[in-house]
Amino acid sequence: MTLEQVLAFNLVLAAAIASPGPALLMAVQTSLSAGRRAGIAVGAGLGCMAAMWTGMALLGLGAVFRLFPAVHTAAKVAGAAYLVWLAWRMWRDASAPAGAKAAPAARAFRQGFLVNLLNPKSVLFAAAVLVTVFPAGLGAAESALIVANHFLVEVAFYSTLAFCMSTEAVAKRYMRAKRHIDRAAALILGGLGLRLLLSRETGLQ
Repeated sequence: MTLEQVLAFNLVLAAAIASPGPALLMAVQTSLSAGRRAGIAVGAGLGCMAAMWTGMALLGLGAVFRLFPAVHTAAKVAGAAYLVWLAWRMWRDASAPAGAKAAPAARAFRQGFLVNLLNPKSVLFAAAVLVTVFPAGLGAAESALIVANHFLVEVAFYSTLAFCMSTEAVAKRYMRAKRHIDRAAALILGGLGLRLLLSRETGLQ
C-alpha cells in the first residue's frame, strides 16, 4: 500500500461523501435544526458505520451480499423503511420551533450510525473502491489503517459541514424558512427511501 493509493482512495471517498444522498441530507438537516454539536455527532455516527463497512468489505462481506442476494434485499428493505420513518418524523416536526425537538449528541450519533448501517450499498461501494485502488493481500495493519483513515475523512468532512451550517447567518436564514426547508428535506429523504425500496439492482450505483 502506497501513499498515492491512500490519496486516490480519499479522493473517491470525498466525492462519495459529498454526493447527494441520505447521509449528507441527514447531516445538513441535523446541523441546521439541532446545532453544531448534534451535527458533529451525527457525522461521527455516519463515519463510524461507513468505516465499519469498509472494514467488513476488506473481510469479504461484499462477496457475501453477492452470493446471498436475499441478505442484501433484507438489508435494503430495512434501510428503506428507516429512511421513510425518518422522513415522516422530519415532516411531522417541521412546524415545531427550532430546538424544540433537538436531539442530544448521543441520539444524533445513533441516528447517523443507523442511517449508514441500513444502507447495504455502502459495503458494495467500499468493496469496489478497495479492489480498484489497493493491491490484493493487504495485511491486518494496512487494513486497520484504511479503516481509521476512512473514519477520519468522514469526521473531518461532517465536522466542517456542521460548522458551516451552524453559523449565525445560516441559522437566521434557516429559522425564517424552517417549515419549508424541513418538509422539502423530508420529501427528498422519503423519496430516497422509496427509491432504495423499489430499486432492483444489487450492484453498485
